[in-house]
Amino acid sequence: MLNIDLHCHSTISDGQLTPTQLVERAAMRGVSILALTDHDDIAGLDEARRVAVTKNILFINGVEISVSWRGRTLHIVGLDIDPEYSPLKQGLASIRDGRTDRALGIARQLDKVGIHGSLEGAYKYAGERRLIGRTHFARFLVEQGHAKDVKSVFKKYLVEGKPGYISHQWTLLSEAVSWIADSGGTAVIAHPARYKLGKNLLNELLHEFRNLGGAAIEVITASHSPEQVLLFAQHAQRMGFLASCGSDFHGPDESYYDLGQLPELPAGCTPIWHNWQAIN
Repeated sequence: MLNIDLHCHSTISDGQLTPTQLVERAAMRGVSILALTDHDDIAGLDEARRVAVTKNILFINGVEISVSWRGRTLHIVGLDIDPEYSPLKQGLASIRDGRTDRALGIARQLDKVGIHGSLEGAYKYAGERRLIGRTHFARFLVEQGHAKDVKSVFKKYLVEGKPGYISHQWTLLSEAVSWIADSGGTAVIAHPARYKLGKNLLNELLHEFRNLGGAAIEVITASHSPEQVLLFAQHAQRMGFLASCGSDFHGPDESYYDLGQLPELPAGCTPIWHNWQAIN
């Protein structure tokens, strides 16, 4: 039986493991098909692919794109993308520039509540690419004793209404989907339950996403309860979406699912890999 994980992160964005270490861990844990989906960056794909070949893992080029939709931040995963597609590369570069601006804003907000040095502290965790995100701030705040773990930091400091939150305009949903689809990839709504959309707004998102060319939603992911897995399996069938699965793995100490640990998709779902030639 195939062991598939189509959503995980390396040190290129906010993961704890390098692309090489990530693939090695996936191999050790029996993963046969793996996608690296770093936030707004594809710089780790070549390294990960080279290691995957030596481990007999089928490697899928991926990315997770930050999107603003109706005042909310969404994440759209692109799978089987062409990383050399120029509009995708340029679009991701623009988003990364915006991440730097947001980081300055987060640091200013934390300064106001007496937490100083957070920008330098966050960058310490950001790695060579220095692609900075909220998780890097969270790790610094845990290190400084402001919370017991990364998850607690988000709840206490980094979400709307908390001291370290700052709103930010990411790319449009239409742009993210077009970059992915026009590069030959498949656009996937990542962890859809996490956005806490009401029934009507969720329905509007699913319809708009489909009309723009989006083709799949994550059914199994770390932030979905068993009930939510079944709910989004039903949404996938109702809307004609393919079903994807991914651990959203960031590191051994920060992830609910480890690599190789995902349950099977519910019956009735059409897996996103059902017509991938390399598998069939």
